[in-house]
Amino acid sequence: MKKNILLSIATVFLIISCQQNTKSEEVIESDTLSRKQTHHPQDTTQHKDAAAKAHDAVMKSVEIKEHTIKEIGILVYDGVNDLDAFGPRYIFKNIMGTNVRTIALQPGNVTTVMDLNFQPDTTIDQVDSLDILVIPGGFRGTIENVYNEELLQWIREIDKTTQYTTSVCTGGWILGKTGLLKGKKATGNWFRAQEMLADNGATFTNERYTQDGKYWTSAGVTAGMDMSLAILTELTGEDYAQAVMLDMEYDPKPPIKGGSVEKTSPKVLRFMYTMYSTMADPIFEEFEKKK
Repeated sequence: MKKNILLSIATVFLIISCQQNTKSEEVIESDTLSRKQTHHPQDTTQHKDAAAKAHDAVMKSVEIKEHTIKEIGILVYDGVNDLDAFGPRYIFKNIMGTNVRTIALQPGNVTTVMDLNFQPDTTIDQVDSLDILVIPGGFRGTIENVYNEELLQWIREIDKTTQYTTSVCTGGWILGKTGLLKGKKATGNWFRAQEMLADNGATFTNERYTQDGKYWTSAGVTAGMDMSLAILTELTGEDYAQAVMLDMEYDPKPPIKGGSVEKTSPKVLRFMYTMYSTMADPIFEEFEKKK
């Protein structure tokens, strides 16, 4: 699917340019019928030539912005949230001409918060510059890395080279601890977001994602995909971003109302806050004592 994304874009824009007033259902039906037609063998070369010319013409008509992004790194560690890391990875892998790598703290496999075990592409000691850095969240692993000065210093150094430094969910706790968000507007996972960001000199926006200069932060888990799509749009333009969204069929429609503090019932919110506090407080206390 990924290898054919440019061809998909070309097909979309060929249909739009030739049949601007045609409904989507009619386009699909017409395409289905055309694929069912039988052509004589002698027509094959003619059809291939026509298809190639149509493809070239449409590709020239589609505006895909040029960018200078080459190296994208996604920090991973034991206990990282799966979708925090792999949601942005899926989207950024669509940026042509880029190298997207998962970057671990040390050699060996990483196990996510949902028990996915995988081999990262490289380690932090092998990376000294990036164009985009993504810092995902998690739970215990995230809190542990809030106190990991080696990692915090690596992020500070990498930030000197980035065009975008980003965080997803509680990954903002790690990014905030570096001091890079001081005086910035930022967002993060709803749990103690305002408190955690304020402790690091940032102002909580309570938005799905927030940009302040080159710093992009997002709320919990799935919001990292929205943030990544926003960055993709800025880099490549709306047309290409929309093509990627269609490739993903990214058009969320949850079955019930929920998913944010504002849309969650008070009793469920109290339950979740109490559960998170019960889990997080002992971990924070553990690492505070080690300081």
